[in-house]
Amino acid sequence: MSESEFLALAESTLTSIETTLECAASKSDLDVECSRHGNLLEIEFVESGSKIIINSQAPMQEMWVAAKSGGFHYKRIGTRWVNTRDGSELFAALSEMASSQSGMPLALIDGN
Repeated sequence: MSESEFLALAESTLTSIETTLECAASKSDLDVECSRHGNLLEIEFVESGSKIIINSQAPMQEMWVAAKSGGFHYKRIGTRWVNTRDGSELFAALSEMASSQSGMPLALIDGN
C-alpha cells in the first residue's frame, strides 16, 4: 500500500470511529468527547474521565491505540486492522475498550 493510500484509509478509519461514537452519544446517555488533531483522535469518556487515544503511524503503516488496558498496534491485513501481537481486530477491540471505559455497552463497526 502506498503512503497516500494508507493516509486515506487511516483518515477514513478515524472518521468512522468518531462518527460511530457521536451517533451512539446522540442515541443514549453516553457522555463522550471526541477531538481530532491531524492523525490523532482523542476520545474522552466524560463521566469517568478516562481516555482512548488513536493515531495513525504512516512510517509503520499502523494504527496505534492507547487505552486503560494498554497500548496496541494494528496493521492492515486484507480488509481488517489486525493487532500485531494477538491478531485481534481493531473495531472489536475498541468496542471492548470503549465499553469498559464508558461503563456502557458500545459496538464500533468498520465503515470502510
